[in-house]
Amino acid sequence: MSNRAKSGPYRGFRRATPVGAVPGTLQRASEPVSAACRITRIEWSHDFIHEEVIDTFEELNELVPADRRYWFRVEGTLDVETVRRLGETFDLHPLALEDVLNTHQRCKVEEYPDVLFLVTRLPVHEPEGQLATEQVSMFLGDGFLVTLHEGRAPVLNPVRDRLLNARGRIREFGADYLAYAVLDTVIDNFFPVLERLGERLNQVDDSLESAGSSDIRTELRHVRADLLLLRRTIWPQRDALSLLLRDDCPLVTTPTRTWLRDCYDHTIQLMDVIETCRELCADLRDFHVAEISYRSGEVMRTLTVIATLFMPLSFIAGFYGMNFQHMPELGWRWGYPAAIVLMLTVVGTLGWLFRRKRWF
Repeated sequence: MSNRAKSGPYRGFRRATPVGAVPGTLQRASEPVSAACRITRIEWSHDFIHEEVIDTFEELNELVPADRRYWFRVEGTLDVETVRRLGETFDLHPLALEDVLNTHQRCKVEEYPDVLFLVTRLPVHEPEGQLATEQVSMFLGDGFLVTLHEGRAPVLNPVRDRLLNARGRIREFGADYLAYAVLDTVIDNFFPVLERLGERLNQVDDSLESAGSSDIRTELRHVRADLLLLRRTIWPQRDALSLLLRDDCPLVTTPTRTWLRDCYDHTIQLMDVIETCRELCADLRDFHVAEISYRSGEVMRTLTVIATLFMPLSFIAGFYGMNFQHMPELGWRWGYPAAIVLMLTVVGTLGWLFRRKRWF
């Protein structure tokens, strides 16, 4: 499920389970966003690999040789029955299964007997072009990994290809290293998103003096909302990785912790980039407001200069427009040319004074 509101910087969620429901109630939180559920099982060892699509739930209970590990990859719309049968097969806690169906969960790691439950979020672009996040849930046990993702894009295909083609060291380690590979793939998807946001901020910076103020305000508002969404996603992801790095987590081996530190370092790097972009966004917004104020001040200064130039002209015209009988200048032959010369002299003097003071 995409975690994105239609408008506004806050992107909330709608909880499926009613208030007061029994904890562990399995109920969908959203409408289907992808195709029907598809379960794939990959068995592997150092020199063996086999992939198959599971058509019936009975195939989930088939025994796997002890020297092999397996990855159950669940993609598509998760229905309540599928999640319930997965829970029965792998003895998963009802609270974790409830979080799988309520796809608004924050990134986290929860320890249950013999199983680690991990939730991470993947950045995606909706068909309308808006940035959103999708939930990827994982159950890590002794020799197995179950991943559940309802998204439209097959984001875990790179991990699958590495496993099938024996690229790197992914077959040499256990299911915990596979979980690391999934986390690393999800986290790496944030970097292109941040690069695009940085490019959008650069475009805003270049168009501050040419584009309309409403367009700039709208773009900055959208970028700020996207950055807030990314920050709300990466921050708990960093905390979740720190829990996996603890020594008291028996399902994560010491060699895998070394690789998880690299993921943790990536989250710190992402946080630094996000904070930098947020500061740049705030600076651009402040500069935009200052630019609008400056332009308004320029207009007011021009109007003030024009009004100041016409004030003495209005005074002279009003003075000689008084209807008194005895005004010597009214009968003077050169009175009108003298008034014109006086007006031009006053305007010229004020104009020279304003020019000298660089008021225009």
